[in-house]
Amino acid sequence: MTHAESIAATLQLGQRQVEKTIELLEQGCTVPFIARYRKEATGALNEVQIAAIRDLLSRLKELDKRRDAIVQSINEQGKMTPELQKALHEARSLTELEDLYMPYRPKRRTRATVAVERGLQPLADLLMRQQAGDVESMALKFINDEKGVGSVEEALAGARDIIAEQVNEDAPSRDRIRRLFRRTAQLTSKVVKGKEDEAGKFESWFDWKENAMRAPSHRILALLRGEEAGMLRVHAMPDDDTACIDTLCQRFVHGQNESSQQVAMAVKDGYKRLLAPSIETELFNTLKEKADKEAIRVFAENLRQLLLASPLGQKRTLAIDPGFRTGCKVVCLDAQDKLEHNETIYPFTSVREERAAINKLEALAEAFDIEAIAIGNGTAGRETEEVVKRCHFKKPVIAVMVNESGASIYSASEVARREFPDYDVTVRGAVSIGRRLMDPLSELVKIDPKSIGVGQYQHDVDQKMLQESLEDVVVSCVNSVGVELNTASRELLSYVSGIGPVLADKIVNYRNREGAFHNRRELLKVERLGAKAFEQCAGFLRVRESDNPLDRSAVHPERYEVVQQMAQSVGATVERLMAEKNLREKIDIRQFVSDECGLPTLQDIMKELEKPGLDPRAKFEVFEFDKNITRIEDLQPGMELPGIVTNITAFGAFVDLGVHQDGLVHISQMAHRRINDPSEVVHLHQHVRVKVLDVDLKRHRISLTMKF
Repeated sequence: MTHAESIAATLQLGQRQVEKTIELLEQGCTVPFIARYRKEATGALNEVQIAAIRDLLSRLKELDKRRDAIVQSINEQGKMTPELQKALHEARSLTELEDLYMPYRPKRRTRATVAVERGLQPLADLLMRQQAGDVESMALKFINDEKGVGSVEEALAGARDIIAEQVNEDAPSRDRIRRLFRRTAQLTSKVVKGKEDEAGKFESWFDWKENAMRAPSHRILALLRGEEAGMLRVHAMPDDDTACIDTLCQRFVHGQNESSQQVAMAVKDGYKRLLAPSIETELFNTLKEKADKEAIRVFAENLRQLLLASPLGQKRTLAIDPGFRTGCKVVCLDAQDKLEHNETIYPFTSVREERAAINKLEALAEAFDIEAIAIGNGTAGRETEEVVKRCHFKKPVIAVMVNESGASIYSASEVARREFPDYDVTVRGAVSIGRRLMDPLSELVKIDPKSIGVGQYQHDVDQKMLQESLEDVVVSCVNSVGVELNTASRELLSYVSGIGPVLADKIVNYRNREGAFHNRRELLKVERLGAKAFEQCAGFLRVRESDNPLDRSAVHPERYEVVQQMAQSVGATVERLMAEKNLREKIDIRQFVSDECGLPTLQDIMKELEKPGLDPRAKFEVFEFDKNITRIEDLQPGMELPGIVTNITAFGAFVDLGVHQDGLVHISQMAHRRINDPSEVVHLHQHVRVKVLDVDLKRHRISLTMKF
């Protein structure tokens, strides 16, 4: 079976679709480019499907590498047989490959290898034949003091060690026990003796038990974290090992004589000492991989929603990074997010200073013609919001609380130092808060996604898998929105299809040296940006001041000629065609179908001509917390309050009520119907109404419900 056939069967896609997608990927095309501009080739596969093909292809190639290494190793040992060669070639998983390789894998010194060195392999072979006879008489022949076999029992014990290892290395046996474990293993945890007081946060798992394969991802990760911390003992084993031992005996025990009894003893020992711990480790790896995938899926979906949060847009913004003792850092940004002014106010040190702070904010709003105020939602955030509300501005100004997670990471980063070399971290942090309000995507791409604070057990999951998944999300979001070539930062440009950090630097350097780009084609003048990179990136870049109106849209330059033909067919210019709906309605796009440009692409073109460069993000809406609730102590069960969803996990959603401690809406409290995924009900940054169920002041926990 070819890779394309295997992937098509796994993903339930057409083989031709998969073959074409693989071909494009191997030509260096990116996932966003293929999804947007090669619909005819792939049968209009979306980004998720294309990424799945890419990932499965990578896994199959890794499997091929491992297969080749195993074949080479067995050949070098001179132990390859036609049957083994066929089995290795047909193996479709790494587990299957490793099971086949196990008897040939170079071993460390084991009880079985020691027994072989003592000359006990022939005795083990005799026992395995299970013919009638006196076992003691058989073993007497293998007593050899020089080799360390001093008694019949030592000889038999060594032979049983050899058989036990054979049981452990038998591929069919491993597969049968593996399947039994998957069906019946129980995930259990117990508190480590003497750690009861230290392990308080793991109290829920001090005596836990559930079916291992049905355990939810967040619980698996919680238990493994407890074990890693040395607070819990966690196992994944069947309650009763009888079924497993009986299964092995059916394969290896073929009689009722003394030899058969020795084999049965060896089987039981092989299961308990070797096979069960090995399969348990495998099962934990499977559970961990499943849990990682789910946690990463949740993190990735949260990140997508955060990056695609509604932008306020180009508004002159005053941003405040709140603080009690150290004061509030205030910055003023122009409509293009450039820093114009910064200073510090101290509204919480005295009544006099509060009045001075209000006067200063009013003066700054007038001096810089401020249209919006962004207030960080960290320490002193709600208190700062109250100060702002007491200001009397000469024109309407909206004030918005902004999630500042990761702003401190940005302010101390190399990116921030390069942007603001003459300012300290407090100024940079305030600027980041203001820019997040204006355009969350453009600002958040400057921060490692793992620092944004929308993950679940993010430090416990596979970091490589997490990084790749989050990278995919950022790339997808940036390219779905599109990027203005003449204003985008290095960081934003680096996520555009086909560009990356090196070319992003070269584009910015060219822009700084030569001035603004006049059109998309000018990109080809950038050093090292060749035809392939241009093909991949051009459709996702916008040049709003270009002399070619199509440069403001998502129409790819390779299709400009088709648009020209459309315009000519109705006796108009491209600009008129984009501006006048009645002209577009006269066009029959079927007349422009060709081998390279089919109906899906033509339909996309018509949508772009109608609304060129349309931002897919939702319209910005102002949100306000309940003005009477500012501290957790203000909350009472039964209160109905407005809130903002700040994080979504597998077990529920966290909601900011403006009291510096998010409340949890457990999945069971999210809807009157049963749901399996909280994202079925809410999305990140959604404005919701919740009711307070319980407030635990000691543990700083707030329980909420959406069922009322």
